[in-house]
Amino acid sequence: MELAKLLSSGRNIRVIGFDDAHYADKKRGSDVHVAGIVCSNTRFEGMLWDTIAKDGMDSTDRFINMLSTSKFAAQVQIILTDGITFGGCNVVDIEKLNHVLEVPVVTVMRRPPDMDRFRYVVDQLPDQEERWRRVEAAGPIHEMDGFVFQVYGELPKTTARVLRRLTDQGKVPEALRLAHLIGTAIKTGESGKRA
Repeated sequence: MELAKLLSSGRNIRVIGFDDAHYADKKRGSDVHVAGIVCSNTRFEGMLWDTIAKDGMDSTDRFINMLSTSKFAAQVQIILTDGITFGGCNVVDIEKLNHVLEVPVVTVMRRPPDMDRFRYVVDQLPDQEERWRRVEAAGPIHEMDGFVFQVYGELPKTTARVLRRLTDQGKVPEALRLAHLIGTAIKTGESGKRA
């Protein structure tokens, strides 16, 4: 069912939120753990756990595999990512995620990024053109209803309303907040301050 119809009907929206866990190994290519938290609106329903390569190019395919091979594959109606990069500068291709998994994909940010700094980081890594193509394919950055996001596969206005539905308080949807807290706790022994 389309997200706009879910909003108007008052039905719950099932979401998965991906965030990377704390990582101490700064070596390029080292494993970085990623949590995928499934919620129905803001209620926790399940968790996926996997690894990606630090500063690698595999986050998109890992997320596709994590979700498509899980029991949640047919249930999730929207995918959220905590920003567009994971494990350093492993850039997610949200266009590909949308096309393969056939649900809208939203990158949520706490504030608009410093694109000059981001460009500098990308230029220090291999596959610069592909990394930058993924960033550009994600489309414009929107600031609506207190959220900063990019979206592929849904209208920005509808997306902002969905993010509000998926957020208990503040500006971070619950699936992403929990992914951050759980990922940090698993790797460091306790949840972090910022979620």
